[in-house]
Amino acid sequence: MSISNVGYWSGLAAFTSTVAYGLVQILQVAGLLQFPADEILIYGTSLCIVVPFILEMLAFHHLTPPVKQFWTHASLIFTIIYAVFVSANYVVQLATVVPAKLRGASEAIRVLEQTPHSLFWDYDAVGYVAMGLACLLAVPAVNSVGFERWVRRSLIANALVTPLISIVYFYPTFSTKLLFLGFPWAITAPLFMLMLAIMLRRRQSASTMAV
Repeated sequence: MSISNVGYWSGLAAFTSTVAYGLVQILQVAGLLQFPADEILIYGTSLCIVVPFILEMLAFHHLTPPVKQFWTHASLIFTIIYAVFVSANYVVQLATVVPAKLRGASEAIRVLEQTPHSLFWDYDAVGYVAMGLACLLAVPAVNSVGFERWVRRSLIANALVTPLISIVYFYPTFSTKLLFLGFPWAITAPLFMLMLAIMLRRRQSASTMAV
């Protein structure tokens, strides 16, 4: 399988997982999902974003001209930071916290639970801020003409949402109303993943035609 195909299909997988996460989040806020289904689905769909997103950004790096690879390399570093922090969080929630709650032993693992302003809440925050920075750093590696112009705009849009995500995570008092401040992410994140995936396939086609 070519690098472009890996990037394309990984991007589609990341896009699908992100959309699924957004839908689960909406259902939870609407009160249509209850424990343990809500937490399993939220953390599960979030975890499914990680590997495809890494592979998409890795393909992006390899399909970028060397003169612009400093930017894709920097973007890939922040992608890895995202992956490490959120994976640590979601694995702990799914493998330790949720099972403990089901056993009625939640008090013993309270420090591991992702609640507002807890340790793993901050892990999650660092992860998604890193994703936003990965998007920002990727912008110079994308052309400003043709289809890639729209890819640039999708990356910029997701980067611009990052301060809103930071407010949701770090504002002293968390509320459901505050959560809606970060809702644009549910649009900008899957959008840039999809646009980037399409761009990777187009770049490979362009290089093949050039040869």
